[in-house]
Amino acid sequence: MDTYMGVNFFELPPHIYALADNVFRTMQSEFNNHFILISGESGAGKTEASKKILQFYAVSCPSTKLLNNVRDRLLLSNPVLEAFGNAKTLKNDNSSRFGKYMDIQFDHQGGAVGGHILSYLLEKSRVVHQNHGERNFHIFYQLVEGGEEDLLRWLGLERKCQHYRYLVQGDCAKVSSINDKSDWKMVRKALSVIEFSESDIENLFGIIASVLHLGNIKFEADVRGYASLNDNQEMHWLSKLLGIPTQVLQQGLTHRKIEAKTEEVLSPFSVDHAVYARDALAKAIYGRTFNWLVNKINESLANKDSSRKMVIGLLDIYGFEVFNVNSFEQFCINYCNEKLQQLFIQLTLKSEQEEYEMEGIEWEPVPYFNNKIICDLVEEKHRGIIALLDEECLRPGEATDLTLLEKMEEEIGGHPHFVTHKLADKKTRKTLERGDFRLLHYAGEVTYCVVGFLDKNNDLLYRNGKEVMRQSKNAIIKHCFPSSEPDSKRRPETVVTQFKSSLVGLTEILMSKEPWYVRCIKPNEAKQPGRFDDVLVRHQVKYLGLMEHLRVRRAGFAYRRKYEIFLQRYKPLCPDTWPNWRGTAAEGVQHLIKHLGYKPDEYKMGRTKIFIRHPRTLFATEDAFQICKHRLATRIQAKYKGYRVKGDYLKQREAATKIENCWRGLMARKEREKRAWAVKVIKKFIKGFITRNQPSCNDNSEYLAYVRTSYLTRLRDNLPKTVLEKDAWLTAPPILQEASELLKKIYIRHMVKKYVQGITPQRKAQLQLKEQASSMFKGKKENYPFSVCRPFVDTRIGAEDISIKVLQMIRHEHIKYSVPVVKYDRNGFRPRLRQLIFTQEAAYLVEETKIKQRIDYGSLKGVSVSNLSDNFLILHVTCDDIKQKGDLVLQCDYLFEALTKLCVIANKQNYISVVQGSVRFDIQPGREGFVDFKSGQESMVYRAKNGHLMVESTRTKSR
Repeated sequence: MDTYMGVNFFELPPHIYALADNVFRTMQSEFNNHFILISGESGAGKTEASKKILQFYAVSCPSTKLLNNVRDRLLLSNPVLEAFGNAKTLKNDNSSRFGKYMDIQFDHQGGAVGGHILSYLLEKSRVVHQNHGERNFHIFYQLVEGGEEDLLRWLGLERKCQHYRYLVQGDCAKVSSINDKSDWKMVRKALSVIEFSESDIENLFGIIASVLHLGNIKFEADVRGYASLNDNQEMHWLSKLLGIPTQVLQQGLTHRKIEAKTEEVLSPFSVDHAVYARDALAKAIYGRTFNWLVNKINESLANKDSSRKMVIGLLDIYGFEVFNVNSFEQFCINYCNEKLQQLFIQLTLKSEQEEYEMEGIEWEPVPYFNNKIICDLVEEKHRGIIALLDEECLRPGEATDLTLLEKMEEEIGGHPHFVTHKLADKKTRKTLERGDFRLLHYAGEVTYCVVGFLDKNNDLLYRNGKEVMRQSKNAIIKHCFPSSEPDSKRRPETVVTQFKSSLVGLTEILMSKEPWYVRCIKPNEAKQPGRFDDVLVRHQVKYLGLMEHLRVRRAGFAYRRKYEIFLQRYKPLCPDTWPNWRGTAAEGVQHLIKHLGYKPDEYKMGRTKIFIRHPRTLFATEDAFQICKHRLATRIQAKYKGYRVKGDYLKQREAATKIENCWRGLMARKEREKRAWAVKVIKKFIKGFITRNQPSCNDNSEYLAYVRTSYLTRLRDNLPKTVLEKDAWLTAPPILQEASELLKKIYIRHMVKKYVQGITPQRKAQLQLKEQASSMFKGKKENYPFSVCRPFVDTRIGAEDISIKVLQMIRHEHIKYSVPVVKYDRNGFRPRLRQLIFTQEAAYLVEETKIKQRIDYGSLKGVSVSNLSDNFLILHVTCDDIKQKGDLVLQCDYLFEALTKLCVIANKQNYISVVQGSVRFDIQPGREGFVDFKSGQESMVYRAKNGHLMVESTRTKSR
């Protein structure tokens, strides 16, 4: 399908898709309605061709959820109508036994939005009778063979077609080319897609089953010779499915209601009349149900949008039929084909040649066979076969099929296309029975058997049969036999008259649209693929008039259009004719084709139309138009967009100006109000500043409040971070002096509390030591401030650095603190590295593994340090015995830490003496030494000339 979409008609080999695509594109470009006439004899492929066209439109049309829904319904209406309206004949396994015209409605974008179906002359007689080798309508076999077990049980059916009289007359219930089970599934699916309700489907299948049960009803003659019913089983199912009481059904099938003046009398049927009434009722039920089905499908396909739609019509109607025995149905079908052939001749061969003559185009007439003579023979008023048939049906007295034949021999016996056994010569008479007549149709001779013509044309249903059906509880039967249907005593129109009227209506529909044709050729009579019977094909080509049509087309012109239409479509291609041509349409077309460069042999100018000979010329013009159309559309689009944008711009500019004016006015008013407020505030501020030192009053209350707020805000942002920064408190204005002092005290207490709460026990002990050190050395010794920032530690010498021997000697005492020191000899002042260890009871001076001196805290008289920055300390001990060692002169890098620890451990806080100049110490009883302290350029320790120990230290800058 993709190959043929959007391709010019003659660019690819002929195909049904090419025609469908060309129709669709022509409809879209010209915005008019079209129809496709599919013709050919029975079995030539008309139904399949219509399916292919539908499938092509389903694929090629735009797709939306709504359009897809319509597309599915259009496609699936075919299986339903084929099931109820198609049957196997001798010529075709899927022969259409009704005529179908389908309108497909398209919107302006080319989407299929709806459809409508017209049906013509369903062959109802097939319901009750089939010739040998033929079948009833497909739906009966599909229901019996494919129906679900529960459904068949509910319908009272068995899965054997041989059990039903209406299905076995043709003796071919099974056909190899037909799969009734799969077709049944397709029909069930289609009914649900077309939106048949479950109740509608149940009622529909109930009617189909009731027709089968009706056909199985048998009549027997009673003692008086009248028909009687004994088959209670079939009557039971018929009563159940139609919803009619059994007694009412029985009376309706065996009696006829006759009006005698003012009263009604029931007249019993004979067996033959009862069979006729039964079959007539079966045909009426099926025929009316089929019409209901078509209307129901039309409701599903109806387009709810009332806007104008374009239409493509598809005419798929029964083909020309010739059987061994041809009856009333074949007569109507072949008459329909004669009318369609006449329409084809009129729209192609006849009208085209007449058009050339009318337009003044040089033309050599092509002879062809005009079948109007045959159509007149059938439909002429008062003298045609239809008129004679109706007259014979309606006249009083005993009218029979043979009297009809005699009437035709009398009225039209001399017609060259009509012959009977009586009128024929000896040779022809051998091929005709006495009840036959022969018509020479456009497609060939057909012999009709006149038997049954009157009955089938009358198609009478007794009035009490209708009354019985009106009592049905089946919703479809109620609709098909409405109580509002008039029971007129006038005879209804005959079947052939109704059919003739419907063909006239169909012709009017087709004449209102642009025609396209599909001529189906039957390749062989054996229904075999790939096999062509030359004689059969040549015969069809001949009687269809294809050769004459081809000669006309070859000698004629491929395209013709009125000047106004041609100019209106293609005027953008020429600067002289675009956008408006002021002269006549013919002159405009002349300028246009001159600009396009048409050669003289490519076109002819008629009186009202232009004729283009070759398709390639038209294709080139159309291609140029498509290119030009896009270019013009772009220009128009640009102009329109510019117009719209300019309009929007002007509106926006006007709106912006209004908004700007309003905004400026608003802002000016706000600015004026702000300045007035500012003047007022400034005045008050100045007054408040002048009177700030006076008691609070109206003039200074706001200023004072501002001062308070400003001070408190600045104070909040500049609060001291630590207790040490308490002197950084902001200076308060006079009015807030008292409040500021109170706030300062509260805040300092708060900071102290917060600081104390955050101190750990270790940190607390550390601070207590520092506090004690401060009380001893602050302001007394120069280098004390530098020790404040250095935290005290528990000990300066670990246990692993003290000799094990020493540890064993003092193990009974708990070591509290140890620190490395330099000990200066009492004699000569030589420095020696020692360890000073404080225990719970005494202080030990240790040299590696020896304890050099033990000083009990009780014998410790005091400790002397200088006021300078040196690290010397002198431990003064009690020395009563000459053998005892005297005072210790030590140098310690952790002087303040060691002395603080000593005071705490020995509990001698007041023993530290800070001296100036020199310190006297006892070398041994009666012998003393001195340590002199002074400041110098650098730190030195040496023995002075006077024999004293001189400690010189650098002066430190105060912190």
